[in-house]
Amino acid sequence: MIANIKIANKSFGSNELYKDLSIRIEKGEKLGLIGRNGTGKSTLFNLMTGLDSDYDGEIDLGKNIVMVSSRQEHHGYEDMTVLDYILADLPEYGELHHILETYPEIMGESKHKLQQYSDALERFNDLGYYEIENDVNRELADYQLSIDVSNVTLGSLSGGQKRMVELVKVQRSRADLALIDEPTNHMDYVAKASFINWLKSADEAVVVITHDRDVLGEVDRIIEIRDGRAFSFKGNYKDYLKSNTQNISSEVNEFENTQRRITNLKSDIVRFRRLKERARDPGTIQRFKSLETKATKELAELQELEKPTFWIDRESAGDLGTKLSESYQEHKARNIRVRTKISTDKSERVILKVDNLGLGYKDESLFAPVSFEQRLGAKVELKGRNGAGKTTIVRTILDTVSGNKPDAKIFSGTIEHEKGVRIGVYEQEISSKYLDAKLSDAIETLYLSRGLPITDEKIKQLLSDYLFNPHTDAQMQLSKLSGGQKARFQLISMLAGDPQMLILDEPTNHLDLPSIEELEDALGQYHGSILYISHDSYFTKSLGGTVVEVSPS
Repeated sequence: MIANIKIANKSFGSNELYKDLSIRIEKGEKLGLIGRNGTGKSTLFNLMTGLDSDYDGEIDLGKNIVMVSSRQEHHGYEDMTVLDYILADLPEYGELHHILETYPEIMGESKHKLQQYSDALERFNDLGYYEIENDVNRELADYQLSIDVSNVTLGSLSGGQKRMVELVKVQRSRADLALIDEPTNHMDYVAKASFINWLKSADEAVVVITHDRDVLGEVDRIIEIRDGRAFSFKGNYKDYLKSNTQNISSEVNEFENTQRRITNLKSDIVRFRRLKERARDPGTIQRFKSLETKATKELAELQELEKPTFWIDRESAGDLGTKLSESYQEHKARNIRVRTKISTDKSERVILKVDNLGLGYKDESLFAPVSFEQRLGAKVELKGRNGAGKTTIVRTILDTVSGNKPDAKIFSGTIEHEKGVRIGVYEQEISSKYLDAKLSDAIETLYLSRGLPITDEKIKQLLSDYLFNPHTDAQMQLSKLSGGQKARFQLISMLAGDPQMLILDEPTNHLDLPSIEELEDALGQYHGSILYISHDSYFTKSLGGTVVEVSPS
């Protein structure tokens, strides 16, 4: 046993996050931790690492267990070089390195210190720390980070690069238990393959928070946090979908039976009350009073039960029987509601044409010239490694359409577009101009900045459509939203103004599984043009379209 987690209660104010949550982690086990945004996945990691101790329960780690986790925030570490940052978090490295560096000067003939020095030499070698710099540089290269990165400061890296550094740190720690939060966000397909290969071959137990279906396909067990509890599913993502369908189907039937029982009890209470009032015999009155009391008690108990959260994946839901499918559709958990108004245009006219385009920032193009057309209703995927120039192409298209001078230098080719074409953009990061604003104010600002009408009623509708509470969440500062909440704001921004063309840059990052499917469904029904970048193989298979390779020049 690596860890045994039993949380009787964990709350934030009046919001009860966990109730009788229990998870057991075995040696070498690979666990995928999933759940709707806001169910407490990252909170669980904080409890396990000791960053949050405000809970009722116990977290027991096995004897001498070494645990390492990926860090989400890097305040206070910005001035450290990448190499120093990684080394500082490696188990035993700091203590062993200190002994090896200082003891030759101070140990003299002390047998105790000589033994400590000898033990440290052996342990330092066993942990492979004599080759640590080469190992780190090699693993950084696996994630497409150059060897020079190890010598730059952590604060100079992008958010995606810091995520890769965290993975190198976790992998090189060789701990007994590794906790990793959303590792593949912003990864390209080559880096993702490197992570998955490590995950499959790692000796340590790994708990990974992810909704990346490629990663979930390689785990031993999936833990879903739902309704304050942890539900365990043996096997990988496909096994989870099968078991989840069976479990939710049973829960839906049970919930339906409970609702019917509530309806019957309400009728019984009225009937017993009337019969009691009409009766004249004391014994009969007492019998109906007793039946009324019993039914009232049972009704109160059933009404106190919270409605479970129901979600079945799209494909499995389509295979449900008619009656069960109707019940599921009636009671399933709310998903985001994407409203699009673009109607079918049979003309399939070209609204954007990229011809022999080469772009760069220095003396040569980043990539070999690319050409493609965006017809209304068509989909185009830009495919290539991180840094190949995909985002540069997107930014240059947007600058051209808006009439701004592109940041990138155009080495060859042209970009032509239909006059006045409306483009909605899903970007990897929220513009800094919104981060300090309250959510409702940010929505109002983005609409007004585009000359679009907006009312308080429209803002409330948008908040509700995207699973925000129109009353409490509206006042939250955007910078303090979770990754999933920020992703939903990006969707609101992208679809404002009913665009004729959508540009999506890694849209599935931070979205939970139901929201990803909802987005896929909405995009499948969207009649405009779509240009997208994604390294989610499930998403690209669902969306389809023409693939444009962006490769080095």
